[in-house]
Amino acid sequence: MPPKEIHIWTKASLQWYLKFGKTIRKFGFKENEDNCIYAKFKNGKFIFLILYMDNILIASNDIDMLLETKKLLSSKFDMKDLSEASFVQGIEIHRDIRKRVLGLLQKAYLEKVLMKYGMHASK
Repeated sequence: MPPKEIHIWTKASLQWYLKFGKTIRKFGFKENEDNCIYAKFKNGKFIFLILYMDNILIASNDIDMLLETKKLLSSKFDMKDLSEASFVQGIEIHRDIRKRVLGLLQKAYLEKVLMKYGMHASK
């Protein structure tokens, strides 16, 4: 099912999105009801694919599942692996592998909003 905000999509990006969804569902991924988020769960392992335009952010708790998915994607689509993301869509990604913690920080976004409305000196 195409995204709800279909009017902002170009014909080419819509075709890519539809092809991506069809391809990834063949390999056991389910699409979230909000669209553009795909998930696969297997034996306590998970992987999420988060789409933004023609970019994909991948998060998983299993390296083998991650590598298998990247291999699948690269066999079906022209792609470039940009390695671990540290910042995406104004959100900073913080990892502490020892503590097994993944955090999302919006400090840069909040600072931008405060500057926009002249509240950057507020406490």
